[in-house]
Amino acid sequence: MFDQEGPIEVLDDTQCWELLTSSALGRLAVSVAGKPMIFPVNYFVDHGTILIRTSQGTKLLSLTINENVAFEADFYDETSAWSVIAEGTAKALEKQSEIIGADLLPFKPWIPTLKYVYVRIAVAEISGRRFDIGPEPERY
Repeated sequence: MFDQEGPIEVLDDTQCWELLTSSALGRLAVSVAGKPMIFPVNYFVDHGTILIRTSQGTKLLSLTINENVAFEADFYDETSAWSVIAEGTAKALEKQSEIIGADLLPFKPWIPTLKYVYVRIAVAEISGRRFDIGPEPERY
């Protein structure tokens, strides 16, 4: 559906998940001690959840302090753009069976670093918008 403000389509949950599945780069937003932090991450959509890989460090520490996260992925080209935001809780996989299952997915880190920790985001809310790209309308 397009709203009255212009060429903006509000996406339903299914459309949001389809777009997330079509991409692999997003941003993980966390808050620790009232301070927001955003990390670029590659990700994989797995059965209605978002899976990321990480190593020991600030990102993982922040998730152990506050599991409530936001995640965003987006895309644009010359004619259109989209943005999807998911909110939920993030937990590192601990059961060996879960880790083995995650290892079998077609999901590898993009940079040459060891990332042994899988984090699954259980999504509570998801929303998205699709935009037509074009020149700014006349103001008057």
